[in-house]
Amino acid sequence: MKIDNAQLAAFAEAIREGSFDLAARKLNVTPSAISQRIKLLEERIGQVLIQRSTPCQATAAGRPLLRYAEELALLEAEALTALGVVDAEAGAASSVRIPMVINADSLDSWFLDVFDDLAASAAMTLDLRVEDQDHSLLLLREGAAMAGVSASPKAVQGCRVEPLGVMRYLAMASPPYVERYFAAGVDAETLNAAPMLMFNKKDGLQQVFLARLIGDAVIKPPTHYLPTTRSFAEAVLRGMTWGMIPEQLAETHLKAGHLIELAPQHCLDIPLFWHRWRIASSALESLSRLVHGAARKALRAQKAV
Repeated sequence: MKIDNAQLAAFAEAIREGSFDLAARKLNVTPSAISQRIKLLEERIGQVLIQRSTPCQATAAGRPLLRYAEELALLEAEALTALGVVDAEAGAASSVRIPMVINADSLDSWFLDVFDDLAASAAMTLDLRVEDQDHSLLLLREGAAMAGVSASPKAVQGCRVEPLGVMRYLAMASPPYVERYFAAGVDAETLNAAPMLMFNKKDGLQQVFLARLIGDAVIKPPTHYLPTTRSFAEAVLRGMTWGMIPEQLAETHLKAGHLIELAPQHCLDIPLFWHRWRIASSALESLSRLVHGAARKALRAQKAV
């Protein structure tokens, strides 16, 4: 059995764009044509491949097909780029698209050096998804990302995993905040009364820090949620709360006295790993080199086990 390319493209684009309407615009067809092609593909495969939700998502049966579609698109783009074929719509040479997933803290700190190396090149485009470092493997497993940064050393099937280094987080607060809530010291009682900041519901850094600092004591402090790295740090700087901030972002404020480390002996080191599909791709190899280079300059070395 052969897979129809038009049907496969409709399926993959609906997942990438999140809706039939946006996929139709990308492929220059009508939404009904997208729907019909996906329906015919599902009938051919004999299984439901896509959840008609907002956004559209691949089902368990659709995930291997999505990965196949992404691999095919990558290899085709690399071949066209090598041949110097011009994209008729863009009026420029074809570029290779790499969907990847990264945590917000990495994106807003050390990963920015990767952009410096990509700035002068149009041969590769990144389609970045932001996800917590403990949950990014899901997108790799589903086939929605070809590469990503994760805190997990466990390789997803079909992927290779490589250590990047350690990202250190510091428990930080402003001097007025420390005076207001921690004048008597940093312990279970004062931490229970002090407003705490979390990135989102998936963020477990603060809880890990608390467990290491005060052990089994159960505390339920007032908790804010702020899902952007820069605003997260700004909220701490303005004395609204305390939170775990990457040392790359906290260093300048710490030296200037704008922030205070709550427990200097209890920093939190999170090992990061680079996951990438195990396929022969010059673009993925090039991106991997850039990521490892940026990580070596900014992250701490992982200790040998």
